[in-house]
Amino acid sequence: MSTIITAQMVGDLRETTGAGLLDCKKALTEANGNVEEAITILRKKGAASAAKKSDRATKEGLIESYIHVGAKVGVLIEVNCETDFVARNEEFRAFVKDLCLQIAAASPTYVSRESVPEADLAKEREIAVAQVLGKPPAAVQKIVEGKLEKFYATVCLVDQPFVKQPDKTVKDLLTQQITKIGENIQIRRFVRYQIGS
Repeated sequence: MSTIITAQMVGDLRETTGAGLLDCKKALTEANGNVEEAITILRKKGAASAAKKSDRATKEGLIESYIHVGAKVGVLIEVNCETDFVARNEEFRAFVKDLCLQIAAASPTYVSRESVPEADLAKEREIAVAQVLGKPPAAVQKIVEGKLEKFYATVCLVDQPFVKQPDKTVKDLLTQQITKIGENIQIRRFVRYQIGS
């Protein structure tokens, strides 16, 4: 027996995920009305859609700045997209401002895992291994991997929980924007300034 998908259900899912109405209806139908399962279906579809767009050139974009109250922390960020039309879009601008707030609040060091220097990663791995000496080798490997995941979630912007929605990572937010806007978006670089550091 299938569940009847109402317009209210579709509207609520669209508001939650930012996906298109037709995609929300298809996901709810596929999930037989289960909202959580429909969200998972949409997230997988969004990730696949974002992956397809990742090879497209991003030669337009926006440079945004943010100075925190009291002028003790400042952020400068470059986020690229495919067209100047998107760069002028209010939703894209709001996304870039949210990234500035994220950087000011969570103080990441790198954009992504790929930008972490091998020397820093090796040092972190060495520290993690030293902390678990004497444990069985299979356990050591899993513990070290877990510690490295925590390291990435601390220093990599896209791996951090988003400050406004801690149940999502910045990467989830980026994927959602790519799916919603329909263009490749890349966080190119950022600098975070703080008095006294």
